[in-house]
Parts: sequence; C-alpha cells; structure tokens
Amino acid sequence: MMHASQSEHKSALTGHRFFLLFLFLLATLILYPYAEASRFGYYALRVLGSAAILLSVYAANFRRSLLVFALLLAIPALFQHILLPKVFANSFSMINIALSFIFDIFVVVVIFRRVFARAEVNSETVFGALCIYLLVGFIFASVYGLVGALQSNAFYLDPHTNLHTVPDRFDFIYYSFGTMTSLGVAGITAVSGQARSVSLLEAILGVLYLAVLIARLIGAYRLDARI
Repeated sequence: MMHASQSEHKSALTGHRFFLLFLFLLATLILYPYAEASRFGYYALRVLGSAAILLSVYAANFRRSLLVFALLLAIPALFQHILLPKVFANSFSMINIALSFIFDIFVVVVIFRRVFARAEVNSETVFGALCIYLLVGFIFASVYGLVGALQSNAFYLDPHTNLHTVPDRFDFIYYSFGTMTSLGVAGITAVSGQARSVSLLEAILGVLYLAVLIARLIGAYRLDARI
C-alpha cells in the first residue's frame, strides 16, 4: 500500500514537470525586485534561480545519452547565476556566458520538440509552451547583458525614471519581457545598432510565438477537451 502511494506521488510529480518549472520561472520573475532589499532575498533568489536551472533539466526529460551533456552545460549556468550575478567584460566571464547561453538554447530546443511533437494536447503541454516563452525572455535578458558589457553605451537609462545609471540584471529582464510582449519599456532605450537589432529580433519572435504556436496549442487543447 505504501509502495503504491509513493508510486502515485512520483507519477504525479513527473506528470507535472512543466507546471513546476513554470511556477519556478514565474516566482523568479516576481521575486527579482525584492532581491536587493535584503541579504536574505538576494540569496533566496540565487537558490530559486539555481533550482529553476536544475528543474529545467528535469522537465526536459533528457535521454541518458544527453543527460550528462546537459548537466555539464548546466554547471556554467549555475556558476554564473550564483557567483557571477553581474556581467564583466573579461574572457572568463564571456566564456561562461557563452556556455550558459548554449545550455539555455539546448533546453529550449528539447522542450520545444517535446511540447509540439505531442499528438494530444493537454494542460501540461500548454505549460510547457509557456515555459519556453519565459525561458526565451530570460535568454534575451542574458544577451542584452552581454551586449551591455561589451558596449558601455548600448543602453540608455532615463535618470528621471531610474535610480541608477548603469543597467543591471533586472533592468535587462524588464527590457526583455517588455520588448517580447510588445508593451514597450519606459526608462530604458536601446542605443547601439547591435542592441536595437537584438530587440527587433526578440519582438518579432515574441509576436510570432504567441500568434502562431500558442494559439495553435490552445485551439488543439479546446478541440481535444470537446472530444
């Protein structure tokens, strides 16, 4: 009886991989403004972000042949998130960011294939698609941070709406999701050509993803529910 209940509990967790990852990503996004308020909030955010990285590996459900590769790529992502919260224009930081970027892209591609290759669409499939959307937003935030590190004048912060002049990690997250949702970002402006080019690319991808892929999943989910 106990073994059966443990198996049911385990199957319930494995059956909601994308839902758990969505909650962790959303919690990370919500808690970012409170990270600077206290030391506890800062370390809590580091732990939550690291858990989201490990959970993304778990949610992707890699094959054994790819699991070792995914875990090796996750190490630079964890290192950057815990020990290097700020981006510096040095070779070590650039290599670490590049490996972390490869890990993020690798996870998104695997989750994308698992979500959109399913014949039947359920709520877990929809949460998987939403996880991809949030992960892409965080990926572009890292790209903006890299551009800002390489070009000091890539972004301009309006002093009337900001308490600081140099954009930090949360500024890039705010800019990324504001650009991807086409809502606009008040107080921060892309100045350099590279920053504007990446911004346009993210805006186009964000609109196409919501208009085509998410709409297709929602439509298929409603059709399966009626059947």
